[in-house]
Amino acid sequence: MNAFERLCPAGPAWTVPWPDIHTEFDWIRRLDGVPQDAVHHAEGDVATHTRLACEALAALPAWRERPAEERVRLFAAVLLHDAAKPFCTAVEDDGRITAHGHSRRGDLIARQVLWEAGVPIAWREHVAALIRHHQVPFWALERPRGDLDRIVHRVSLLARNDDLGLLATADILGRVCADAGELLDNVALFLQYAEDDGCLDRPRRFPSEHARFTYFRNPTRTADYAAYDDTTVTVTVMSGLPGAGKDHWIAVNRPGVAVVGLDDWRDRLGVRPTDDQGPVIAAATDQAKTLLRAGTPFVWNATNLTRQLRARCIGLVADYGGRVELVSVEAPPEVVRRRNRARPRPVPDGVVRRMVGRWETPDPTEAHRVDWVLNV
Repeated sequence: MNAFERLCPAGPAWTVPWPDIHTEFDWIRRLDGVPQDAVHHAEGDVATHTRLACEALAALPAWRERPAEERVRLFAAVLLHDAAKPFCTAVEDDGRITAHGHSRRGDLIARQVLWEAGVPIAWREHVAALIRHHQVPFWALERPRGDLDRIVHRVSLLARNDDLGLLATADILGRVCADAGELLDNVALFLQYAEDDGCLDRPRRFPSEHARFTYFRNPTRTADYAAYDDTTVTVTVMSGLPGAGKDHWIAVNRPGVAVVGLDDWRDRLGVRPTDDQGPVIAAATDQAKTLLRAGTPFVWNATNLTRQLRARCIGLVADYGGRVELVSVEAPPEVVRRRNRARPRPVPDGVVRRMVGRWETPDPTEAHRVDWVLNV
């Protein structure tokens, strides 16, 4: 039993054990004293809001009716939804308090916390997706249609939109503000929007993997457009921390397939991981282009820990008419550290910690196929 299971409210009392939660998690203690703008959060600091949001969730009949595993997962999302505010809160020149970017950074913090807690990958990514988008239902229908569709569809592929609605509802009920009623109405409209699109409590369906891939790459494409699959070569793009086991996975699952490896190019060029990586990336890109022009399948082997970094590889492959299979390999924290330190040229611990801090797990919106592999 992990800490989230142990501390999640349960019937018949459904009490939130806040003192125990406060003792258990250092990231909860960091919320103490973090100020919030009185217009939106007259209840007090971030810790107070988080406690009230947890209590609000525990009182919701829709949450209590869920299976135990789903209750725990949603409770974890509420606990973590503002975990980034200590790092994002600022007092503006006019005295207003903001926390710009806390949803996106909260996604990263939640991933690290839950990875270290050892929860299943899909469970973790479900929570992280909810946190990244937890403010969307408040003003969803004010967004451009295409933007909202892609968020709703991404949430449906990684989590559930009705879960996002429950998180948003608990967030609203856990605050003191004048517009709570309006916000709750907006959440209801968001949920109706997702239901009308057929992805309230299930993944959005697409005509094909290629249709999904092109939809998320093309802002003018509609989700139901059956894009013609004209791919001619398959490229496997790896993602994972140093020591996660990417090389082992390639040896077992892609024997004999050409590999474009950044570590290989570092060796050839004499570039250390802490040096400028420009020459390494340029050499790897040239090799990849040569293989793509020849129609030769290959593996792109690099850490590729952020969506932005992966987009460079994926965009290149797509431009050459390639099919992209993303493989995310990971291992428990202690295994990653042990393997990395045993490498001939280990990545410094401080560098790995920074990598973990910006780690974005690949998701189904990025490629034709995405596999999450736990390599223990």
